[in-house]
Amino acid sequence: DMKSKSSQPHWYERYAQPRVAELLGSALFIFIGCLSVVEDVEGTGRLQPALAHGLALGLTIAILGDI
Repeated sequence: DMKSKSSQPHWYERYAQPRVAELLGSALFIFIGCLSVVEDVEGTGRLQPALAHGLALGLTIAILGDI
């Protein structure tokens, strides 16, 4: 006697999981972005913050993209 699964996702997958993913993704993106400009070494210019933001965004998409 197997119970048939409903076509509706669980409340956690529908409401909580996307919100938690958005919170973690935004926090990671902002945290890494801010840390990239804390130590401003002469000669790095705009390259270091740009690369840090790009890598943070790529990492966030890779980890949380399927949610």
